[in-house]
Amino acid sequence: MKSLQIAKKGIVWILKILCRIFYAVVPVKDNSIVFMAYHGRGYLDNPKAIYEEMTKDPKFKDYQFYWVLRHKNDCPSNAISVKYMSIHYLYIFARAKYWVVNCKLPQYIYKKKNQIYLQTWHGTPLKKLGHDIEVSADMKFYRSGLSQKEMLCTYDDDVAKYNYLISPNPFTTKVFPSAFHISPEKLIEVGYPRNDILSNQNVELIENIKRTLNLPFDKKVILYAPTWRDDSFVTKGYTFELKADFKKWKILLQDEYIVLFKPHYLIVNKIDSIQELDGFLYSIDADFDINYLYLVSDILITDYSSVFFDYAILNRPIYFYMYDRSNYQHQLRGFYLDVDKDLPGKVYENEDEMLEDVKDKKFDYQKLKEFNHEFNCFQDGQCSKKVIDTVFC
Repeated sequence: MKSLQIAKKGIVWILKILCRIFYAVVPVKDNSIVFMAYHGRGYLDNPKAIYEEMTKDPKFKDYQFYWVLRHKNDCPSNAISVKYMSIHYLYIFARAKYWVVNCKLPQYIYKKKNQIYLQTWHGTPLKKLGHDIEVSADMKFYRSGLSQKEMLCTYDDDVAKYNYLISPNPFTTKVFPSAFHISPEKLIEVGYPRNDILSNQNVELIENIKRTLNLPFDKKVILYAPTWRDDSFVTKGYTFELKADFKKWKILLQDEYIVLFKPHYLIVNKIDSIQELDGFLYSIDADFDINYLYLVSDILITDYSSVFFDYAILNRPIYFYMYDRSNYQHQLRGFYLDVDKDLPGKVYENEDEMLEDVKDKKFDYQKLKEFNHEFNCFQDGQCSKKVIDTVFC
């Protein structure tokens, strides 16, 4: 582990030198935009929604679009693919006038005064973020072994480069200045562009997604989308210990439902397939566009993931399976909300109780309505356009 960290520091040192050279000698091209989601893991999220809105706008017909990706075949046809962590990647960040990114950039990426950095972020926070996380001074974050101070430095470095940070709702507008130590003037409270697809539901698209995933049309769909744990990781990344007994789920629910299991994109371990669950449990790749899974599902089951903020737009039932709630809440992260009062669904620590309520269709829709009024008040299907009109005017 120590030798790996030394090697990483050496690579970062080289990257810093290369970035400094590009920063000094590469001029900024005004009509150029670089997009990146989740460190190049795919054509996804808020950057994808903003890009697609731009391609429909004549104002951007002469612009050059770049997508930073790990896999070239993910690149849309109207953009140039840029390999993540390549020399081209460093060059484009020095060259592009606009950066549209949904994740924290490495500290070695330098930004010029005449470049515009739009940080879209990737979710309304339930879990505490950045400076708001309360942990002991000796706790280590992430597989790289960062201390709290080192972790906060990575946030502060990135935030200092922001020109704009999207806030999806008034609640997040209150949280971000504390979590990121960012000036409220840099926040644009417009809703999340990625959720336009949820506000503007398309029946044909839903049917096409089901065909792509080979899902049956005669069963309802449960989406199980848990998040990662800060204290569960190996050298390659975060791991997830599955606490859902899908055999039990099948016994109770198979007559009416199938289950899509979608792990968080940071999870690196694979959940072993179980032959007797074929036709009931569908394991979805971690990098698959989760918005498509929202559209085809009838129910969401999650834990501490921010996915429920987006899914609530669809006005469909949400159940919270928090089997390790006490440890997560008091030892790992802590919450911004009162999970018993503020969430749009009931919290379960007992799997059997949750499954019985799913089977019996017990759900409080009035609570969901009140939640949407507070947290999804800007999701009108026009968020991408509002962002573009603000940042690229």
